[in-house]
Amino acid sequence: MAHGLLKFFRSVLLGLAVSTAAVQAGESIVVASTTSTEQSGLFNFILPIFEKDSGVAVRVVALGTGQALDVGRRGDADVVLVHDRPAEDKFVADGYGVDRRDVMYNDFVVIGPAADPAGVKRARDASDAFARIGSQGATWISRGDRSGTHAAELRFWKAAGVDPRGQGWYKEAGAGMGPTLNMAAGLGAYTLSDRGTWASFRNRQDLGILFAGDPQLYNPYGVILVNPARHPHVKRAAALRFMDWLTSADGRRAIAAYKIGNEQLFFPLAR
Repeated sequence: MAHGLLKFFRSVLLGLAVSTAAVQAGESIVVASTTSTEQSGLFNFILPIFEKDSGVAVRVVALGTGQALDVGRRGDADVVLVHDRPAEDKFVADGYGVDRRDVMYNDFVVIGPAADPAGVKRARDASDAFARIGSQGATWISRGDRSGTHAAELRFWKAAGVDPRGQGWYKEAGAGMGPTLNMAAGLGAYTLSDRGTWASFRNRQDLGILFAGDPQLYNPYGVILVNPARHPHVKRAAALRFMDWLTSADGRRAIAAYKIGNEQLFFPLAR
């Protein structure tokens, strides 16, 4: 009798341990996001606030937007947080994601050497800035990595009527924003950056912001739940908790509070 009770209690305790482990495992999510949200320092600032508030742990996989969406397509993330609206809309339309929400925005900036051989500082708008660089054959470093920044850059070249492919002055880093900026600094070249990563970049050499402020350079970010109907292992409840927080008043306050040198880097969008 005593042996039977002992066996029963052991089985109950084992069940509780398994159950607790399952709950703990369920309270973590993978977010596939852009290098700009990581390299700018935004995630290091806001995620501890969310994790303390919710008890949900977040692991970030930081890639270019195109690669981040590929991770979502494979079901290797629960959430994607990216910045290429046409690609985001296709991701949802193709059934890989659901419940896309606006999160925040900042802007792109054209970075270049102080000497500014292409005269970008005198550009009327973004198209003119890119046209000047193309006409002068000034060295340009492209991310070349299917990121949101790379996709935006290609749109700007098209609007400027310039096809940079195969040109000797056009070089592809095939890397994230930080390495691309390092390459531009080393070569005294032009490049396109999101403002957040530029603000946190330290190896500037003589590079600076030469053009900014055009509405064409607007850079919105969206968050999307990876479709649980396509990938049943997606942790829907925990993922939605993260998305709800990110777009809540608390999340918006956390995003707005992140600054470098008193400069606000991201601006939350109202739901």
